[in-house]
Formats: sequence, structure tokens, C-alpha cells
Amino acid sequence: MYMKTMIDHADLLAKPGHDIHLVDFDPAFTSDFKNKHDATGKLTEDVERLSALQDIFYADQRYALLIIFQGMDAAGKDGAIRHVMSGVSPQGVDVYPFKQPSAQELSHDYLWRCAKVLPERGRIAIFNRSYYEELAVVRVHETLLERERLPSEPSGSDLWKDRYQDILSFERHLLRNGTLILKFFLLLSKNEQRKRLLARIDLPEKNWKISAADIHERMFWESYQRVYDELLTHTSTASSPWYIIPADHKWFSRAAIADVIVARLKGLRLAYPTITEEQRSQLAVERKQLSDENGASSNPRNALVPS
Repeated sequence: MYMKTMIDHADLLAKPGHDIHLVDFDPAFTSDFKNKHDATGKLTEDVERLSALQDIFYADQRYALLIIFQGMDAAGKDGAIRHVMSGVSPQGVDVYPFKQPSAQELSHDYLWRCAKVLPERGRIAIFNRSYYEELAVVRVHETLLERERLPSEPSGSDLWKDRYQDILSFERHLLRNGTLILKFFLLLSKNEQRKRLLARIDLPEKNWKISAADIHERMFWESYQRVYDELLTHTSTASSPWYIIPADHKWFSRAAIADVIVARLKGLRLAYPTITEEQRSQLAVERKQLSDENGASSNPRNALVPS
């Protein structure tokens, strides 16, 4: 058995009620892991734990799980989803990548496209980007608001304050009704992003993953850091905190994400449903019927005799 390396979640938390500054977090942080081998061993254990927890989670039917991933381009969101969720049953998980909104989505409020695919109890939904894009990319490129055809008020800073409150209220509603929300911000350094974007250009099998827009957005790196500072400050709460996941080493980010998910699911005190004495008695009858059926089929006297 692999000796578990502890990950202190306090090292990852955007502490509620505090001003968050991404410069205070190290994107190359790896906790107590010395190398990729150690982290991979921990991830393997947690993938197995998550598989077992998903079975109880589905049977329990009291909670839904919403996992949100945010971060800069090439931060490793796709890979984290693929590796961390590799052991769960696909029947119980839905993944939604939220890209540029469609004309239909723009004709609704900005929460609509996410709200309509929220998970039901017993299921897991993963948002690869989310409604938080409205406080990130739309905040950096405010001309995008024109496509939303909003009323003239509120505007300016009031609009963003209202959206913070919208999202906090939305998440409180979900939490009160049994949806556990786990929010992961993958913190990538600018230099590591450069390396990953270069790899997407240099490796033919990765060419499809890059566009001119990815390179263009690097021009707004500092603006994104500022809006994410504010986003994390205003939307990390005690009941739904943001976990800031150092992402320069993919092997650590995946291990950290899996560790958080397993810990938070264990905290729900999940249990398989119990049955009544009447149901137990009925099961005993049905068990006897099945056992007798097996005994009858194995009795030579019950074999067909040629006429």
C-alpha cells in the first residue's frame, strides 16, 4: 500500500473574508511530494476511493455534486478531468465545456446555460469553465456585454457587484438544496503557459488544441490576474470556497484535486439506504425462492427423461 502523503487544504484555500492575491500563491508548489512518482501513487489511491464513493453517492440520493474548473488557457483543466475522474462510472458523470455562448444562450440571462444542466441528486456534473467566465473574460473584454443586450442599468462597477451577489445567491440556493459545489482555480505561471502553448505548436498531434486567440489572450495576462483576484475574493465562501490549485506541475494539480474531492465527499457522511423489516422479510422469501430454484435445477431427478 502506498504511504499517503498529506495535502494541507489550507495551503490551497482562497480564504473566505480575505483579499485574495494570486501573487501570494506559488504555481510550482508541490506540498510534501518530492516527485511525480509519489504524486501518481497518491492519485491512483484517490481514484480508487472516488470510484467507491461514487457508488455510495449515487445510492444515497441526498446530494448532487457540481465541480467547477476555471483557469487560464493551458492550465490543465481537460487533463485534470480525464485523470481524476478516470475511475468513476461514466453513467453518473456529465462534463460540460462552456465556450463562447451561442445566440440562444445570449438571449437568456448569463446563468441560464449552466443552470439548465445542473446535476440531479446522485449525479456529478463537471463544468469546464462556467458562469464565472462572466466575471473573468467578459470583465477583461467588456465590449462582450454588448452581445448580451442588457438593460442600461446597472452599469459600470455596479454591474459587477450585482453579478457577485447573483452568483453567491445562486450557489447558496444550490447548497441549501443538496448540491455540493467544489470550485478549483488552476493557477498557472505565465512562463509555463508559454511552454505549453509552444508544445501545442511544435507537436503536430497537439496543433488542434491551439488557436490564434490563445496567443492573443496572453496580451491581457495582467488584466486577468486582477479580475481573478477580485473574483476569488468576492466569491470564496465558507460553504463554497475556491481551491487555488498550483498547476505548473500537472502531476501535483491532479493529485491535489482528487484529494479535495475525496475529502469533501467523505465529509458528507454518505450511506447506503436502509430497508424496513418488512422489506427484509420479503428479501428472505425471495432469497429462498432463488436458492430452491438452484437446488431443483441441480437435482438429477428433475432432468428431462427421453420419452
